[in-house]
Amino acid sequence: MKIGLFTDTYYPQINGVATSVLMHKKFLEMLGHQVYVFTTTDPRADPHEPGVFRVTSLPFASSRRIGIFIHPKAISFIRRLGLDAIHTHTEFSLGIVGRTLAKLLKIPFLHTYHTIYENYTHYIVKFGVLEPAAKKLARSISTRFCNSADQVIVPTEKVRSLLLSYGVRPDIGVIPTPIDVSRFGSGSGSSAELPELRASLGIEDGDKVLLYIGRMAKEKNVDLLLQHLQDYLLLAKEPVKLLLVGDGPERKRLEEIAEEYGIAHRTIFAGEVLWDRVCLYYRLGDVFVNASQSETQGITYTEALASGLPVVAMADPCLEGVIRHGANGFVFQEQADFIRYVEAILGDRLMQERMSAEACRSVSELTGIRFAKDVEGLYRETIARAYMPVGSEKLS
Repeated sequence: MKIGLFTDTYYPQINGVATSVLMHKKFLEMLGHQVYVFTTTDPRADPHEPGVFRVTSLPFASSRRIGIFIHPKAISFIRRLGLDAIHTHTEFSLGIVGRTLAKLLKIPFLHTYHTIYENYTHYIVKFGVLEPAAKKLARSISTRFCNSADQVIVPTEKVRSLLLSYGVRPDIGVIPTPIDVSRFGSGSGSSAELPELRASLGIEDGDKVLLYIGRMAKEKNVDLLLQHLQDYLLLAKEPVKLLLVGDGPERKRLEEIAEEYGIAHRTIFAGEVLWDRVCLYYRLGDVFVNASQSETQGITYTEALASGLPVVAMADPCLEGVIRHGANGFVFQEQADFIRYVEAILGDRLMQERMSAEACRSVSELTGIRFAKDVEGLYRETIARAYMPVGSEKLS
């Protein structure tokens, strides 16, 4: 099959959607399909990357970009490709282009819903009184776009249930985003780099490391992590440091909070790192911690597990089946439980080793080939439905 993926964010940008589309392309191509990605320009991108076509764009909302113009020659080129289906990964910019082209070319149109936009309205609404209206608008935009698709895909049951509550009508398939397991674990990166990297970050011999990887943004609840860890970092019996990897609009405020709490000397803000080097940072951690409740799937959780890190995270429906409480990590709701679980893992070497082994085993089902076959099957079903004679479905 020939598949066109339309997305506003793609490698080398670092976020869940960009990673998801990158894996999508890689593993579908491994099954022999031809995959073309249409995305935004990025000054860091390889201009000659095979199968990737970039539309003129401008920076938008921190590290994100938004396409502003698609040349008529590009549309003519897409026509000549003879795509079997178009699959969008955004409700804006390139998503609108993809949807329009699917209708124009009269080919099936699939859409993956990655982002719960009502959790992000604080970026555009500065007055709390307007927040309910903004959330309602976000739900409406999501519903209208999904309802225009022939098939909707979501990464978790949490998101499927949400879209059903919105009133989304097309079939909704649940297909978790895969990870490239080969990039993580003890075989990833160069072990020789780790001592130098630890030293450059101020991680000393004997330090235990609590690791967070993700955006420094309000909806990620990183401030709650700092609040929960304040007393623990100051009073821990053994040296423990919190390593925060990532960047975003809240970073400066979070650095100020760490100073205010008196834990700046135990808190390391590493900033954003290249996608190709993220695997090394996972290998610095002893426990992966997260308090976000805005995730649709949380790829960093599965990457941490694949790296052999037990996860301690705030309870969230998207983690059902991912974090197996007491086996590969713990889920918490209260601060006391969070600290208790962190202490239990760091204070018991045998528990940490057992959980680490179980963490690696628990992500074995999230293989890229299994994902690609599931998506391939959904493509074939959607294409078959699209070309089914009118009324024949009533006879089956």
